[in-house]
Amino acid sequence: MRRLIVLTVLVIAGALSLAVASAQQGPEAIHIQHVKDRLYIVTGGRGTSAQGNGIAGNTTVFIADTGVVLIDTKYAGFGKAILDQVKSVTNKPITTIINTHTHGDHTGGNSEFPSTVVFIAQENTKTNMARMADFKGEKAAFLPKRTFKDTTSLLAGKDRIDLHYFGAGHTNGDAVIVFPALRTVVMGDLFARKWAPLVDSDNGGSATAFPQTLAKAIGAIKDVDTVITGHSTTTLGSGATVTFVPSSPVMKWADLQEYGDFMRDFVAAAQAAKKSGKSVDDAVKGLNLPARYKDYNMARAKEDVQKVYDESK
Repeated sequence: MRRLIVLTVLVIAGALSLAVASAQQGPEAIHIQHVKDRLYIVTGGRGTSAQGNGIAGNTTVFIADTGVVLIDTKYAGFGKAILDQVKSVTNKPITTIINTHTHGDHTGGNSEFPSTVVFIAQENTKTNMARMADFKGEKAAFLPKRTFKDTTSLLAGKDRIDLHYFGAGHTNGDAVIVFPALRTVVMGDLFARKWAPLVDSDNGGSATAFPQTLAKAIGAIKDVDTVITGHSTTTLGSGATVTFVPSSPVMKWADLQEYGDFMRDFVAAAQAAKKSGKSVDDAVKGLNLPARYKDYNMARAKEDVQKVYDESK
C-alpha cells in the first residue's frame, strides 16, 4: 500500500511538473527578446487588473550609457521578474521608468523598483494613475514625478528618447516613445496588437478619436522602421474559455500604417451604420471591412461599435 501511495504521489508530482513546464513555455512565460542594439523587450506574465485578466503588457528595456530605461512594468508582482531579465543582459542600474498609460498591466510593478528610479508619463496618465488603488498611501511615491503635455526628450546623442502625445485613443494619456538612433517606436496600447481595441472611456479613451490620433502619430514620426506593440498575445474568448495566442511584439512601420487604416475604416463603417439607423448588433453583423484585415481579432468589435454610437450622438 505504501508503495502504491508513493507511486501515486510521484505520478501526480510529475503531472504537475509537466503542467508548470507547459505554462512556462506558453505565452504567459516571462522572457527577454533582443530587438536591436541595446534594445530588448520583456514579454509575458499573466495577471489581473481593473481591465480584467490577461497577459501583461510588454516591458521595453533600453540600455543607455547612464543606466537602463524601462517602458512599462507589467502587473503588480512582476518587478523582480523584470529585474532578473534585465540583469541577464546588463549590470547597469535601472534609472528611469516610462509608463505609456495608466492600466495595471503596464504600471503594476512600479512600486517594486528602487525609490531612486525616476518615473515619467504623460500628464493625463499621472492623473489617471493617482486614482488607482495601486498608488494610494505610501505607494503614491511611485507615481510619475516627471510629466509632459505634448512632447519631451530624455538623454542625448545616440541615447536620445523622444516622448510624444498625439491625443485620445486607448486612454487620454497614451505616450508614444521614439528611439531615433535605433529607428524604433514603442506604441504602448495605442497599437497593442492587430485587433479591434480596448477603448477605456473611464480613463478618457475615445473610439472616434482613435483613428485621428493614430494618423497624427504616423504623420509626425519620421525615419522609423521598427514598431514595438503594447502586447505579445491576442486574447480569444472570455471567462473560462479564454485562450492566449502569441503574436509578434515587433512589427514594421507598414503594420502601424495598416492599423491606422483599420481604425479609420472601422470607425467610418460604424458611423455609417448608425447614420442608416441600424442597431449596434446589426452594425456588427454588417461590418464589411477590406479583406486585408481578415486576421484581425474582432472580439471587441461590438464594444467598439457601441462606443462609436455613444460618441457620435
